[in-house]
Amino acid sequence: MRTMQFKMERPGQVEVGQMVDITEGKLPSSFYYTIEPAVAMSGNYRLAERLMARKGKVTDVEETPRGFFVTCEFDE
Repeated sequence: MRTMQFKMERPGQVEVGQMVDITEGKLPSSFYYTIEPAVAMSGNYRLAERLMARKGKVTDVEETPRGFFVTCEFDE
């Protein structure tokens, strides 16, 4: 299992236990991932850290002073 954290701007977009679809974006030297439909976005990952799964399960939604963070678990 692999976990990844995403930043979400508004509460209530996803719930713990929900299955989500992930899309991959490419930058010149890294990749980033988005929970669709544009709910939350990951940080940047190098090629060696590239995510191969395109579906994940939300395991945690945390509210912090910096915003909401969604943790997803992937079968990889």
